Amino acid sequence: MSTNRDDFGIVIRSALLQRGAKQKFSLFFLILISAGIFALDNSGLKPVKILRSLINDGIYRISAITSSPLRLSSHTKDFFVNHISVYKENEKLKAEVEKLKKQKLTTSYLETENKQLQEVVQLDKKSSFTTIGAKIMLDKNSPYLKSAVINKGSNVGIKLGMPVLSSGHLIGRIVEVNFISSRILLLNDLNSRIPVVISPNGEQAILSGIGKSKPRLEYLPEGFEFGEDSLAYTSGKDGVLFSGISIGRLVFEDGRVKVKLFTDPNQIFLVNVVLDKATDLEAM
Repeated sequence: MSTNRDDFGIVIRSALLQRGAKQKFSLFFLILISAGIFALDNSGLKPVKILRSLINDGIYRISAITSSPLRLSSHTKDFFVNHISVYKENEKLKAEVEKLKKQKLTTSYLETENKQLQEVVQLDKKSSFTTIGAKIMLDKNSPYLKSAVINKGSNVGIKLGMPVLSSGHLIGRIVEVNFISSRILLLNDLNSRIPVVISPNGEQAILSGIGKSKPRLEYLPEGFEFGEDSLAYTSGKDGVLFSGISIGRLVFEDGRVKVKLFTDPNQIFLVNVVLDKATDLEAM
């Protein structure tokens, strides 16, 4: 029994010694290979350089392939971040463009309104009447009834019956007065009737609204004839409207003599209400 144990121990020690020898040999062999590679690398031989270049290229390629997922994820992240940033900037620019468009439209509207206001002021200065400018607040249009509401009333001296001008021509008269608003009965309203005088011969007639763009002339003298230069003016015979306010040009339409108004009632925005005759005109 003891002999078997001694043999077994000898076998184990022998195996360990053989293993240690192999490890020592392997280490020595690796040192020799390293020294040989170092010597060849410093020798400057062309085959060595080519081999080293191939090895380096292989290492670089493998490194590039292994690092590509990281670069791809980084580039993908940058792409989405830049895309979101560009999208937000684009939305901001769109909002600024829309804002500028609205400002431009507002400016254009204000310029148009200012131009019309200047025309109203100039008319007030040049007119033979004392007038006050007003703005149309509301149009009350129906097939036959035509009227408009302005933003001035008794607070500025407006009274019933006062004539209303647009671009210096008669478009209607005041039929309702409130403190800060008034209503105009337009010339083409079905209820509008005003006495007129026709130039150049001075015939008298009544201008009647028929709910259409051109009011007609009634009670014309027998054998009445007119030419291209025939115009209609207020005669002042009703004792309400001042005389001499221009209205329109005579035309023949649908078998009747009508008046094509100098100012389209459907296109009015700013008007002048005639308060009185000019002082210098009365002095004359």
